[in-house]
Amino acid sequence: MRVPLGVIGIIYESRPNVTADAAGLCLKSGNAVILRSGSESFLSALVICNVLNEAVVASGLPEAAIQLVPTVDRAAVGFMLGGLGGAIDVIVPRGGKDLVARVQTEARVPVFAHLEGVCHVYVHAAADLAMARSIVVNAKMRRTGVCGSAETLLVDREAAPAQLAPLLQALIEAGCEVRGDPATRAADTRVKPASEEDWPKEFLDAIIAVKVVDGLDAAIEHIGLYGSQHTDAIVTEDRAAAEEFLARVDSAIVLHNASTQFADGGEFGMGAEIGIATGRFHARGPVGVEQLTTFKYVVRGQGQTRP
Repeated sequence: MRVPLGVIGIIYESRPNVTADAAGLCLKSGNAVILRSGSESFLSALVICNVLNEAVVASGLPEAAIQLVPTVDRAAVGFMLGGLGGAIDVIVPRGGKDLVARVQTEARVPVFAHLEGVCHVYVHAAADLAMARSIVVNAKMRRTGVCGSAETLLVDREAAPAQLAPLLQALIEAGCEVRGDPATRAADTRVKPASEEDWPKEFLDAIIAVKVVDGLDAAIEHIGLYGSQHTDAIVTEDRAAAEEFLARVDSAIVLHNASTQFADGGEFGMGAEIGIATGRFHARGPVGVEQLTTFKYVVRGQGQTRP
């Protein structure tokens, strides 16, 4: 049977809506939650938490089911990462790279988190051009600041003569800065040179790195070397190539002929999510209500013994 994880610590920065979202998800999954807000949203979080506490008590639940750390002192984060003497079972960070990196480095309890969303779209030799153009522009430009935004475009060398220039044109016309390798720059003079630092970079902006690769193996190798195991997509009409990509790319979310912007719990039919997890913990990908539970094996017998 599924059982709650216990007490979940949520450390977040500036978005006060996380207070209600996180508390609601934890409560629905049977967990207690300790919230630690950033200084920018603390007063809003305090008001929201007070309202939630009133509702919890009115429903006959313990008021302690939802708690807000009453300070924005950064030392409070350290105490939470230490587990508060065994009081916290899981930590979920919601914020920028520095916060997530600190949590993953210092936490003494399990963590649901991803550090970066270095997401790729690979346009295979058998890709449909119209589909590839639509997916690439959406994956990069729909919302550039989300973790599922594509940061690197890989184009198969076999497809490049027909597909590369139109893809670059579509991105540039959509307002995206393109940084590319020599083969990419040769296809469009507006492309800026890509540096080695661009391949593993999460731009979170209207910027994309583009590289021409020598086939499926090279694309998978590039993603394995520079990706963050978040979300990666292949565009192709070759089903065998797609299945190989989906099997071999070790990311929390892999897609065939779809935008990386679908990396979202709501889009997965899970309802609200508390974040994306890229680790090896039992939850990987969007973390919703079901992922905020663990397993317990209940065995009912009638006197059986093992020989």
